Amino acid sequence: MPDQDLIDRLQFIQSAERLKNVLRSGHTSEGRRESTPEHTWRLCLLAMVLRDRLPPLDFERLLKMCVLHDLGEALHGDVPAVDQAAPGAKAADERQDLITLMQPLPAHLQAEFLALWDDYEAAATPEARAAKALDKLETIIQHNQGANPPDFDYAFNLAYGRKHTATEPLYAALRALVDVQTQAHADAQAPFISRGVP
Repeated sequence: MPDQDLIDRLQFIQSAERLKNVLRSGHTSEGRRESTPEHTWRLCLLAMVLRDRLPPLDFERLLKMCVLHDLGEALHGDVPAVDQAAPGAKAADERQDLITLMQPLPAHLQAEFLALWDDYEAAATPEARAAKALDKLETIIQHNQGANPPDFDYAFNLAYGRKHTATEPLYAALRALVDVQTQAHADAQAPFISRGVP
């Protein structure tokens, strides 16, 4: 007799594969658009690299949040921060898409994953605050490394996610380092933008 529970879990994994096709607004260092799973991978790697410097927290919980935080994008893609019109709309849509995506999973996994996602979104715990801060930092790091189009908005990143990266001295220190790189990109870009050069 087939193991329906295992079949359902496999169906979820196969549906989650759609996330591999979701592209973000930033580019890789070779000029290819970055995918959401690539961002998620390096976010997890960033957390691992900083583990011994992070404030006291449940590291397994942090990694789970990092893995799940953009999973809802598998159904309807990513909306770059610069294009988000209504506050909270992106989160509400992603939450509903995550619920839809998780339908094949057992109820206890659905509840666990949704609770982790909700905590991440609310930034209510040390793990969620770490995930939020590192998510913003990884995004900006990638934007600074990427071979982006000439009109890429580096200046936007100087304010992006600042409330999340100011919650702990470690995140603020990393932010300061990253902002130096961002400012250098913005300064280098300014003469071209002011002259209307594409």
